[in-house]
Amino acid sequence: MLNRKTLSVTVAAVTAALYVALTYLASLVGLSSGVIQFRLSEMLCILPAFVPAAIPGLFIGCILANLLTGAVVWDIVFGSLATLIGAIGAYLLRHRKYLITLPTIISNTVIVPFVLIYAYGMETIASYPFFALTVAVGEIVCAGVLGTLLYFALQKRGIFAAEHTHASSDVNNK
Repeated sequence: MLNRKTLSVTVAAVTAALYVALTYLASLVGLSSGVIQFRLSEMLCILPAFVPAAIPGLFIGCILANLLTGAVVWDIVFGSLATLIGAIGAYLLRHRKYLITLPTIISNTVIVPFVLIYAYGMETIASYPFFALTVAVGEIVCAGVLGTLLYFALQKRGIFAAEHTHASSDVNNK
């Protein structure tokens, strides 16, 4: 049996790899960055509700995905911080299964428009509210809808059951 530290590192590494792969897949059809973003990888931000080791995996995965898809430095830094905030928020809300996706949606909706305006110089195209709306739509679809579906699929199949039970014994009662 793997010790806890090895298991945590493995979970973080697999989470990072999945985040990178899903972001790259979305980038192949032009949906991982820019004004309209449908990052499939954002659905993984529910994983900290099951296993806290997913938090560093999501953060590192976002950094690597942003590097791989050609993001500028400010996007790598602040986009990854938005994902980190969402992941920590999902962990903190793990007892409230219907709220788990909100931190990811909110952090990206607030932070990413600033990145689009200041890091990519898109202030001439539209304003902050427009970018917040476009980012929010993508986050609601990917993190909100797909993330919620993933959450219930993992919960139903008992994946991460030991960690989930240990982390929140009453999550099924909420």
